Amino acid sequence: MQEELSAVLALMQDANCETVAGRHFWHGHLHGHSVVAVLSGIGKVAAAITATVLIEKYQVQKILFTGVAGGLARHVKIGDVVVGAALLQHDMDASPLFPQYEVPLLGRARFEADKDMTQCLIESAQQALPQVQVHSGLIISGDQFVSSASESQRLQKDISDALAVEMEGAALAQVCHAYGMPLAVVRTLSDRADDDAHTDFTQFVKDVASPYSAAIVSEFLRRLPKA
Repeated sequence: MQEELSAVLALMQDANCETVAGRHFWHGHLHGHSVVAVLSGIGKVAAAITATVLIEKYQVQKILFTGVAGGLARHVKIGDVVVGAALLQHDMDASPLFPQYEVPLLGRARFEADKDMTQCLIESAQQALPQVQVHSGLIISGDQFVSSASESQRLQKDISDALAVEMEGAALAQVCHAYGMPLAVVRTLSDRADDDAHTDFTQFVKDVASPYSAAIVSEFLRRLPKA
């Protein structure tokens, strides 16, 4: 979201903007690292395009994806942080040619995040936000904003270990898998992906998700070894 990007850009004193494929890429430095910050866009295709440009044009070495998500598992709550250990597209279904959720011709449904980055991200979130509960596990993605109790319950039943649902992460994970690019994903839970999911969403992004993202990104880059 733009509010989250703005919070990160406020930490980058030398950020310069370049427009590529209709996206504004901000490149500069943060905690001694050369970084590129950009909105992913909403939905899997938009996010995949953004990831591809980051890899092909900007030759990034790692990708860190932050944002918001809806909570699915019973033990996660609004305001918690979820770090993605693996990602899956819940709306991928090429059956009966391939098993449900499996990406055709790749032989897999789940894409693992980079283990070292993920561990660093968990520790960064815990350090930056000591008052917040941090979880790690499966995040699922699809091209719809899940905002009904019935759909949320269906996803919980069908993919019982999913902690959260959003609209982009698994697409980035598939792109990064294709390129051999290390990826880490962190999401702040803005809702429970139910009938109240739209309530005060914009205000939550401004008041909670944006400062959370900036704090986590900042601590993550402090901890990340410099190339």
